[in-house]
Amino acid sequence: MPPSRAIEVRGAREHNLRGIDVDIPRDQLVVITGLSGSGKSSLAFDTIYAEGQRRYVESLSAYARQFLETMQKPDVDRIEGLSPAISIEQKTTSRNPRSTVATVTEIYDYLRLLFARVGTAYSPATGLPIEAQTVSQMVDRILALGSGARVILLAPLIRDRKGEHRKLLEELRAKGFRRVRIDGQLRDLDALPPIDGKRRHDVEVVVDRLIVRGGETERLSDSLETALALADGIAVLEAAPEGDAEDVERITFSQRFACPVSGFTIPEIEPRLFSFNAPSGACPACDGIGEEWFFDPDLVIPDPALSLEDGALAPYADHRLDPNFSLVIQALADHFRVSTRTPWRELPSSVRTRLLYGTGEAQIQLDLPVSDGSRRRFRHAFDGILEALARQFQRTESIWRRERLERYRGRRNCTTCEGNRLRPAALCVRVAGLHISKVTRMNVGEAHAWISTVPDRLSLQRRKIAAPVVKEIAERLGFLDNVGLDYLTLDRKSGSLSGGESQRIRLASQIGSGLSGVLYVLDEPSIGLHQRDNSRLIATLRSLRDKGNSVLVVEHDPETMRAADYLIDLGPGAGDEGGALVAAGSAEEIVRHPESITGDYLAGRRQIPVPALRRN
Repeated sequence: MPPSRAIEVRGAREHNLRGIDVDIPRDQLVVITGLSGSGKSSLAFDTIYAEGQRRYVESLSAYARQFLETMQKPDVDRIEGLSPAISIEQKTTSRNPRSTVATVTEIYDYLRLLFARVGTAYSPATGLPIEAQTVSQMVDRILALGSGARVILLAPLIRDRKGEHRKLLEELRAKGFRRVRIDGQLRDLDALPPIDGKRRHDVEVVVDRLIVRGGETERLSDSLETALALADGIAVLEAAPEGDAEDVERITFSQRFACPVSGFTIPEIEPRLFSFNAPSGACPACDGIGEEWFFDPDLVIPDPALSLEDGALAPYADHRLDPNFSLVIQALADHFRVSTRTPWRELPSSVRTRLLYGTGEAQIQLDLPVSDGSRRRFRHAFDGILEALARQFQRTESIWRRERLERYRGRRNCTTCEGNRLRPAALCVRVAGLHISKVTRMNVGEAHAWISTVPDRLSLQRRKIAAPVVKEIAERLGFLDNVGLDYLTLDRKSGSLSGGESQRIRLASQIGSGLSGVLYVLDEPSIGLHQRDNSRLIATLRSLRDKGNSVLVVEHDPETMRAADYLIDLGPGAGDEGGALVAAGSAEEIVRHPESITGDYLAGRRQIPVPALRRN
């Protein structure tokens, strides 16, 4: 075999390999097989991939190498004909709770772009399309706040961007502006402290400050036009009612996006509005996670057969968490006229509800000890056991107490965004009748069918804008479908995927990258895959090969072996009895080889019989 068309491995001794010499054809689908423990991964990953990755990293500059992990040189005499290597192993893609199938495959990035460019915003209050506001409409909205309202008009110039922004601030000073608000704090432009250029900042210039009296129509119009001109059609008003400095209402005015009836406004529609990993798009309650921790009543009261006296409330059962809480419980029982000896499940449902979730505004009389040893009578509302636990968890600095309380917490969908992860403004924007979170809740197959209908439901102009983005999304969904992952929902957390699913997602991503001249090394990609999807997986591997790549697969699956261009059989046994090259060649050559156990099974000379009896 010509050296230029093969990866030549000489004297491979990594782990249990016994000085293997083998030529692996390039630009072909090659399967390494053999018994478990025969040295397949040692040859594929610990020798060939490790050396390819090491050489690639060493070809980079010293500056670049300090950011990359350098692999140890494998125990091998020499390897020739290597390409840059990419490993696609059986490991979960990411444990980050923000990482999903859609983000890992970049589908979500293209969805954000699609919704930002061709989405239509609708008011959540009226269902009407959100339209542009005129300056007169903005003035009317401000005057409707009422006489005496204190307002500050701002023009948002920088949103969530790194830098010191010196040039911008100097230009504002030259134009006569005197104050800016940086990251929520008002600053005088003539006495600005240094700005950390490595952090992200929000910069808003103060255009006007006034008290609404009713006769400021002209002044408001001029100020709004100034703010809109500075901030590309966006202005922000912060208003506090007369005599109330704390109850501040923030109103976003836009010359483009406002409901004509309710006045509901959204900021400019751009891709980051749909990112749950950015403050501008993430739900403020759950920070874009889509879930929240809460004290679960089923964990707080694991055994409803117990009474309050016998420890039905598990956190307070041994009195270490709060020694005085039993006195509170007794006072509550007296107030509701129930016995602490009654099993929890037999208490009236109204009493159980008020014990767990509080009495609302109704005050309860409590007779409790105070610090000097005496007892005092209190009257106040009871917030509920679950709220008391949450408050204790937030305030405690004790690691023991925090770990103890952790046992009684569970996770649920965020009650603010209902698990959608995004701000209300992002969920107002729809494409083909759906907001972006509804799309990500589809499985791959459903999303693939939906994206194919999108162009037909857009205007001619928007169809032209959406065409390249729709093409990219459809291709990536098609790749996932081809590797048998059509059942996965796009919002599925990557940390919950099996090793085989993660590997096939990475495989689909690599196909989408369109690289050629690369050595791909895969570890049993058929694991966890139904046999009916094997042919689609094999077609995907061949597609990777046909792009001009070398594909090296560690595999036990007979269908994949027969589809391979070249087979390498290691053995003859496992561990100390393995590590030798038994046979190499096409599937037909392996079948004819007298010493190949793999060949015996492929030919049907050996087989594992179906058990006569199966365990239930």
